[in-house]
Amino acid sequence: MARTKIAIYPGSFDPITNGHVDLVKRTLGVFDRLIVAIARNPDKDNSLFTLEERLEMIREVFKGLGNRVKADSFDGLLVKYAKRIGAKVIIRGLRAVSDFEYEFQMAMMNRELEPGLETLFMMTGQSHFYLSSRLVKEVVSLGGDVSGLVPRVVLKKLREKFD
Repeated sequence: MARTKIAIYPGSFDPITNGHVDLVKRTLGVFDRLIVAIARNPDKDNSLFTLEERLEMIREVFKGLGNRVKADSFDGLLVKYAKRIGAKVIIRGLRAVSDFEYEFQMAMMNRELEPGLETLFMMTGQSHFYLSSRLVKEVVSLGGDVSGLVPRVVLKKLREKFD
């Protein structure tokens, strides 16, 4: 019996951008299923969108992919969540060299905590290397147009928040 390959793509996704979407679609070329997972951390959460809003946007963006992409959230350590759902790989996107140091430290800590869990780094697509959720929110808050940077459902929600 063939084993289903499941990976986790963790992040805040506040909001999900076209860079995230590109990475998800490319990841599905390697894995059967991908869990887009948002960590719940009330002590550090200063998100624009609620957890429920972010999960809803992710589900809407990927609804055409059926059960290959699932939006979820978790409490506590990512490695414990991965073990609980049977995932063996964490996907992390790298935009620039500056992302690597932090991501490398996290990958090494995760490996220390759960030796069977691997981290796969994927380079962001060339048209999205500068894109971040933080910048999207900043541009929208100052009246800028981000229509080419986020999925339509996200653009609508951003406009509702800032209009």
